[in-house]
Amino acid sequence: MALTSTPGPRTTQAPHAPHAPRAPRASREADGLAVASFVLGLLGLLVMNILLGPAAIVMACLALARSTARRGRALLGLALGVADLVVLAVLVTVNGTVSWSLGG
Repeated sequence: MALTSTPGPRTTQAPHAPHAPRAPRASREADGLAVASFVLGLLGLLVMNILLGPAAIVMACLALARSTARRGRALLGLALGVADLVVLAVLVTVNGTVSWSLGG
């Protein structure tokens, strides 16, 4: 009795153009969180620091926990989120209000 092997299904691979390696999905999401935390922290210094500050802090912590490639941006977002809360505390202490008052 002779053993014969039957060839499996042939697959042809189309030649592909050289592309940059794609980042895994989790890494891209973490990078997006880092950028979003930076932007929200920056905006929070100007408007709605009571909402944008904590959001920036949470997003920065998530980005750092997911090992973002944009670690510096996540740390900046974290620092800006904390600065938002400090500005809020100063406004509440000085003016007794949560709103900005540019007039005298």
